[in-house]
Amino acid sequence: MVIGIVGASLLHTSGTIVDDISKKDPIYKDLLFFEKHFKGIMPLEISIDTRKKKGVLQLSVLKKIDRLQDTLAKYPELSKALSVVEVIKTAKQAFYGGDPQFYTLPNSNEIAFMADYIPDMKPKKRTILKNFIDSTYQITRVSVQMANVGTTKIDSIQKNLRPKIDSIFNPSKYTVNITGTSVVFLKGTNFLIRNLWESIALAIVIIAAILAFLFTSWRMIIISLIQNIIPQLMTAALMGFIGIPIKPSTILIFSIALGISVDNSIQFLSRYRLQLKHSNHNIPYSVISALKETGYSMIYSSTVLFFGFGVFVLSTFGGTQALGLLVSITLLVAGMLNMFVLPSMLLTLDRWSTTKAFEEPILDIYEDDEHENRDDGMAG
Repeated sequence: MVIGIVGASLLHTSGTIVDDISKKDPIYKDLLFFEKHFKGIMPLEISIDTRKKKGVLQLSVLKKIDRLQDTLAKYPELSKALSVVEVIKTAKQAFYGGDPQFYTLPNSNEIAFMADYIPDMKPKKRTILKNFIDSTYQITRVSVQMANVGTTKIDSIQKNLRPKIDSIFNPSKYTVNITGTSVVFLKGTNFLIRNLWESIALAIVIIAAILAFLFTSWRMIIISLIQNIIPQLMTAALMGFIGIPIKPSTILIFSIALGISVDNSIQFLSRYRLQLKHSNHNIPYSVISALKETGYSMIYSSTVLFFGFGVFVLSTFGGTQALGLLVSITLLVAGMLNMFVLPSMLLTLDRWSTTKAFEEPILDIYEDDEHENRDDGMAG
């Protein structure tokens, strides 16, 4: 458990959008090509609401957008920004015969003479301006492409950008939102991670409630849960030691494994309680007898589940590989704990764990079997 805690402390969140794609896949190779030559293809959008119609066409707003683009250019993870400012600059350059030195924002006098060089926004006409401005000229967007960086880096860039954006666009006058596929992926991953702990806690509460209904002993509930929480800790440690990050494809592992592994504990404890009745509360005899009866089934079920999930390791999709590897290992560890540690704890904590409440459950699962055996004996 100490090793598990140390390994779990090494866990980190660093998922990327294409993290689960095979490194040999053509899509991944194409992504590396675009990152090398164009600094990535992951969209990052900045939406600017001027809060008034035709506010985007004001020269002061265009200058603010130009300042924002200069700020974005300082981040090596981001490509060159595209916005309505680029359209206006290109129109001015065309107005002056294509001279590169005039690729700048026009002043108020030049705009009046450049009307024929700026694309219009007629409803049925498709122009480049429609990619950056809405029909009322109130909202515009700045579009950049981001490299395939992890969620940690995306979050860092977003937090670093926000005060700089607010210094350019006064929040009391403008509404500026950072969005795009990269930000949506970040928020989705953070949401799943927050809910991971909630789902595990909920699973433990539900399993504890079921165990309480079956065994009516809080001490036995604690012993049962220990056997099934330790495998989760060991899986987290394995992820920490070999560098598997917490991401959407690995978050599901813990809840799945916990729900499956607790089955062996319930099976063994049910048989153990039945043996207590037959042996007149002989705890060592009941533990060994229960292990002899359920040991084979636990071995078979653990083996089937291990190879059943292990076959997913052959997948070329990283998420499926991680699911197969980690779930199979978790279930293998849980099976060994239920066969060795659970009986050992019952023998060591015999008088503390085996109480009268445990021997007299609310629901006796084996009641029908006992009546049938008794009837068969009388008939014989």
